[in-house]
Amino acid sequence: MGIRLIAGLGNPGREHENNRHNAGFWLVARLAEIHRVALKHDSKFHGIVGRASSRDADFWLLLPQTYMNLSGRAVGSMANFYKITPAEILVVHDELDLAPGTVKLKSGGGVAGHNGLKDISAALGGPGFWRLRLGIGHPGDRDRVADYVLSRPALSDQKEIDQAIERSIELFPLMIAGQMESAMHKLHTKSD
Repeated sequence: MGIRLIAGLGNPGREHENNRHNAGFWLVARLAEIHRVALKHDSKFHGIVGRASSRDADFWLLLPQTYMNLSGRAVGSMANFYKITPAEILVVHDELDLAPGTVKLKSGGGVAGHNGLKDISAALGGPGFWRLRLGIGHPGDRDRVADYVLSRPALSDQKEIDQAIERSIELFPLMIAGQMESAMHKLHTKSD
């Protein structure tokens, strides 16, 4: 079973576009650029949406415009409308627990305090969706996390995140074709 919906998480608006919390937006926007997909606002899905094609299948790209904590509204509405199961959904998001440049792919699991993932899990009836976790690093102090994720990365960190995005995108044909284990192996071998 391949991936039919790729949702990049972030916050809408120009004031947030360069924030670490928008790493998921960055990857999906880059994917749209590579596939020459015009992303358009669709109020029915509470987000910016585009349809892409690969050799193996068509898939949807989604940038929820509900703010991070309500991402489930957008992901859930698209999944329900197009009859996309959680196992066919890939959510791309920033990950505090991974260093910049590190990227990990996993299915299910806990939401580790990530409110966007918590909302998506509630909307889909459980955590059975795939996640592409883009490392953004941690500020070192729990009390600084909110300001940290809502700020721009240092240039060296941005370069590492951008490289992780490009490495991830190389493996999307495998994910779309349903070869998740192979994609995971290649991605984790490269990013360790």
